[in-house]
Amino acid sequence: MILYVTAGLFLSFLAIPLLGWLLALPGRRRSLEALATRRLDAAVPAKAKPAPPVPASLRERLRETQEALVGRLSVLLRGRSLDAALLDDLEALLFTADLGVATASNLLETVRSEASGASAERVRQVLREAILEKLRKVEPEGPPLALPTSPFVVLVIGVNGSGKTTTIGKLAARYRAAGHSVLLGAADTYRAAAAEQLEVWAQRADCELVRGAAGGDPAAVAFDTVKAAVARGTDVVLIDTAGRLQTRGDLMAELGKISRVLGREIEGAPHETLLVLDSNTGQNAISQARLFAEATPITALALTKLDGTAKGGVLVGLADEFGIPVRYVGIGESVEDLRDFSAEEFVEALFWTDASTDESPKADGAAQ
Repeated sequence: MILYVTAGLFLSFLAIPLLGWLLALPGRRRSLEALATRRLDAAVPAKAKPAPPVPASLRERLRETQEALVGRLSVLLRGRSLDAALLDDLEALLFTADLGVATASNLLETVRSEASGASAERVRQVLREAILEKLRKVEPEGPPLALPTSPFVVLVIGVNGSGKTTTIGKLAARYRAAGHSVLLGAADTYRAAAAEQLEVWAQRADCELVRGAAGGDPAAVAFDTVKAAVARGTDVVLIDTAGRLQTRGDLMAELGKISRVLGREIEGAPHETLLVLDSNTGQNAISQARLFAEATPITALALTKLDGTAKGGVLVGLADEFGIPVRYVGIGESVEDLRDFSAEEFVEALFWTDASTDESPKADGAAQ
């Protein structure tokens, strides 16, 4: 019995240090790994570290547009130089890429004059630079969410289903996150669901909403909104308007009335008239922009739903034909997915290739 007790005590003395060593082992391993990582980082010169890539989210969200334009282009150019046959194929591709006829013709002429007889890579480079040049012309000036005056009044217009009300809600959330006070105006009095949707966004963004009676005068709601904004010292006013078909002359004329009412109450208002366009409509978006511009001056564009369409090339056509600043691009449902437009970032995502294969993602599948 004494022997058993003595053996048990001896084993317990051994077990306690062993248990402590086992518990400390993961921490020691992490410390060694961290030390090895620091040594490896120190061994790599700073200049050898790669530049930050285009955000993967943007690249992923533009995948369908990328495949429809650049993916097909990669297949078309593979192993060829620019001759008459390739020019014919390139012409067919550009004219079916939702760029618009004038823009497609201009891009084709640029390639013909600057890359005749050149390699596929040169053709690709010329096309990339030509598109980038067009988009740089519509990059908005000044910092994002800048407020040149207070209250800064934004009139938001567009057809039904373009994502207009949702865009307003996302903008409200962004301005609030930046520390600005925001007031929303529900001047879409024709559709009760529009005011209710805007009210939900107002609650999410923690801002106030002015709305009128269903079927009431939209200009009166706009007037009440800016009147309240002045009284409350609000920084930003975002006014929703009824989604309308661009072919309805009477409803389009109402936009002019709303603008005049705003201008009488606040000098220079609306300070921005933002036209929201659904990228899924392709070249019809160009027709919408043309007719809305006839009804009221447009100062900025927002292109929505770029994450679910192969027709995002229309952005290039809009930039080329109208030269209106592209303020925002929508690439998803969350507030963060309403992005400030950057020509360089957009083109990098559009023309991104896998460096290991020098081919666009799913290029073969896009050509089928």
